Amino acid sequence: MAALFSSGVFFLDLFRVHTMVNGVDTVVPYRTDQHFPILIIAIVMVAVPLINIFMFKDRKRQIRLAAAGIIAIGSFLTKVLLDARVEPPATVTYWVGAVLPVISLVFLVLAIIGIRKDEKLVRSIDRLR
Repeated sequence: MAALFSSGVFFLDLFRVHTMVNGVDTVVPYRTDQHFPILIIAIVMVAVPLINIFMFKDRKRQIRLAAAGIIAIGSFLTKVLLDARVEPPATVTYWVGAVLPVISLVFLVLAIIGIRKDEKLVRSIDRLR
């Protein structure tokens, strides 16, 4: 689910900048594919949860990869928020693309909680043998 929600940033606007030019309100969309650093971070943000699915035999590595995904999402959101700063006559309207990484972040935290529960269960079963 984290990879699915993260991939939405490629298809939706992150935010739109409204400026007044000669009395006309012009809208400039801010998309992921228009800015190279954000594009690279977004690719990592999608790839890490997909790779993490196949690491089910090594739960500690799964937790580390999920933490790396959380760091990637945090850096993505920080970069987007820093790019959203505009001069006072212009205004910024955030769109769905800016919210999807937050939802993905929640799913990664839930994944870490689930992986830790699995690790605890496996350790308790090993003690019984």
